[in-house]
Amino acid sequence: MSTLSFGERMVRSAWRAAPQRALSEVIGWGARRSLPRPLRRSVLQSFANRFGIDVSEAEKPLEEYDGLQEFFTRRLRSGLRPVDQAPGVVVSSADGTVVEQGVVTAGKLIAAKESVFSLEDLLTDSEAAARLEGGAYLVAYLSPRDYHRVHSPVAGNVVRWHHVPGKLFPVNDRSVTREPGLFGINERFVTIIEGDLGLCAVVMVAAVGVGHVTASYDPEVATHAGGFSTGNVRHRRFESPVRIERGGELGIFHLGSTSIVVFEPGRVTLDALVPGCATRMGAAIGRARA
Repeated sequence: MSTLSFGERMVRSAWRAAPQRALSEVIGWGARRSLPRPLRRSVLQSFANRFGIDVSEAEKPLEEYDGLQEFFTRRLRSGLRPVDQAPGVVVSSADGTVVEQGVVTAGKLIAAKESVFSLEDLLTDSEAAARLEGGAYLVAYLSPRDYHRVHSPVAGNVVRWHHVPGKLFPVNDRSVTREPGLFGINERFVTIIEGDLGLCAVVMVAAVGVGHVTASYDPEVATHAGGFSTGNVRHRRFESPVRIERGGELGIFHLGSTSIVVFEPGRVTLDALVPGCATRMGAAIGRARA
């Protein structure tokens, strides 16, 4: 039985009825508009102040960003997120906040209270889901203040990807609690990596205002362009796998959301990361199991 208050149930009903994609397209349209150069610093600084963004970490001065989306997808200054190169280390794929850490059991991941979803549904890849059963996973939320590029936690080869259209519910804590199985419902882009630590899946989960994801390793991927906007699940298996180094850039959220990483069982032990603690891209979150 649901433990949601009456108010939360009303909010859930409103989001289920809302034109999520149309709303996201309007937000995306606004974010892509160019700002007059004289206004860029004041507008982007106001946005940064609103969401607590540390502009000193940005690769370029504020006036060098054409608009909100270019600033939102900004790179960081060189050297600001050094990738831990210690042997056997697994690193965080993104800046964010830990939602949940655990082990895939009976094909299920638990991302928050009352939010249980199937690994196979999440990945749309039965082969990968079977290999990852019993493996460690980590879910991290990227808030508007965070750096919004997602990186590989391990070195290896990108062997395939999957783009799964879906809903665009918000992905903050309250929304995850309101909407059971949210991460297996929302639109997502899945990267499958094969490396020295076995198989690893990195999932970029979209949300309202986000939707659009690009893959740094494959220029074909632009999830709100061309065939990606038709509502069909798309897959690509590489004949020649794409090499990715530990900490290498995998993709970009064009406005923010959630990343999920899942590792093959028996290969990786994650550090004790409690919900609410911060993650930083490139910092160690675990290591190869001896």
